[in-house]
Amino acid sequence: MDAALSEEQEEIRRTLRELLRGRCDDVKTAVRTAAGYDEALWKRLARELGLPGLALPTAYGGVGCGPVELALASEETGRALLPSPLLATAVLAAPLIAALGTAAQRAELLPRIAGGELTAALAVPGRALSRALGLDRPDAADWAGGGRAGGVQARLRDGGWRLYGQVDQVLDGHSAQLLLVAARAGGYTRGRTLVFAVTADAAGQARTRLTALDETRPQARIELRDVPAELLGEDGPDVAGALAGLGGPAAAVLAAEAVGAADAALTRTVDHVRTREQFGRPIGSFQAVKHRLADVYVAVQAARSAAYYAAWAADGPEAPVAGPLALAAALEAQRAAAGEAVQLHGGIGITWEHDAHLYLKRAASDELLFGPAPRLRARAADRDGLFAPVVTV
Repeated sequence: MDAALSEEQEEIRRTLRELLRGRCDDVKTAVRTAAGYDEALWKRLARELGLPGLALPTAYGGVGCGPVELALASEETGRALLPSPLLATAVLAAPLIAALGTAAQRAELLPRIAGGELTAALAVPGRALSRALGLDRPDAADWAGGGRAGGVQARLRDGGWRLYGQVDQVLDGHSAQLLLVAARAGGYTRGRTLVFAVTADAAGQARTRLTALDETRPQARIELRDVPAELLGEDGPDVAGALAGLGGPAAAVLAAEAVGAADAALTRTVDHVRTREQFGRPIGSFQAVKHRLADVYVAVQAARSAAYYAAWAADGPEAPVAGPLALAAALEAQRAAAGEAVQLHGGIGITWEHDAHLYLKRAASDELLFGPAPRLRARAADRDGLFAPVVTV
């Protein structure tokens, strides 16, 4: 592995950082729009940088880069706490379409995603996104709502599929122009999980934006009542395998995003303690403050190294282990950096006018959605066979 970034990778990071510089000031305005993000900025990112298609093949209008470039871009969006459809569309939905979709579906949907014309969201029933992606416990076969209640049911009627059910906590679900809904078909005892494409104008659906802890990562409730849907791929695809295959690369991108947010929180805190004075001297000159920030710095740098490695290994056999481990380290670094930001900013750190609380909410929300770190590590250890079962005679 060559740990040095290429000139092209450095350019992606530098260009995006310059474009997003100062955008954190616009976050509070953007999240209160109907879409939950700055639509004009998203189109600009798509047009000038090809951001939504960064990891898509050039055959579908993408840039033709890979997980490393997408992780670098996500680190910069995390640094700015940028509310955007990048995670839901480019990290979760687009790879699933590429993995499961037919040639016609890929040719129709992926170029529109790459061009920024189409946003998408993945709707996984049961509030179980981390389980569906294979980041959680291995005995979670019920994540798709296969029991007698809950989840989404799919029925074949009059030659077409119809969906019934409800999904909560769908990332960017209220504004996505395309929903990829995981649903159960074939009855309760011999059912199977399939993924269906639902357009925003399909009749019978209700989308409600929820009040979320982190406003920069909008969530929605999706209610489906006899909604027409198109099956993604041919009949009987390995949906569970495809979703689990997304877990490693998605975790690497999420880890990079969390590292960006942690680094930004640390940088703001260091700048503050250099100028804030107590007893006639900057508080950053006190040894206790230095030690606390040094610990955060080490955690952020270690998490960044883990995230980069996980992104580099995202296409290989190490991805299911490297991704969750990197995400665990990044979540802990993000929580530590956000916590110290609030503490060391003092009174202003807990005011709505200051940005410190935005980083704290992002850290708490990410742990609830994708963590916690001990569970990620436990799952990675299980995948790697670190703890062999005890055999008693």
